[in-house]
Amino acid sequence: QVQLVESGGGLVQPGGSLRLSCAASGSIFSIYAMGWYRQAPGKQRELVAVISSGGTTSGGGTNYADFVKGRFTISRDNAKNTVHLQMNSLKPEDTAVYHCYIGGLITAGRDFHSWGQGTQVTVSS
Repeated sequence: QVQLVESGGGLVQPGGSLRLSCAASGSIFSIYAMGWYRQAPGKQRELVAVISSGGTTSGGGTNYADFVKGRFTISRDNAKNTVHLQMNSLKPEDTAVYHCYIGGLITAGRDFHSWGQGTQVTVSS
């Protein structure tokens, strides 16, 4: 079973920065997507950013939610099966539990979809 370990959450003042990290372990044949979602109290879970690898039917790339464009940057280290989210110019409305997502193949033709437990990000003065 694929396991995800998240880190980097915490408390920062408005305008501050945090760097989230998520590492996957287990039997992984390949990873086609890594990303971050967030959920604030009373709100739906929403996509923050995703970074994808090219596959047999599509190419790779990054995608950001409009509310984080220009402030957040997603990156990955394929050798370590790790994804990072650099968050700058944080706003109080960014306060939420951030969940890591990784999707890929356990073996050829067998998909997996894993979600992290979540790390709390709080932006407050």
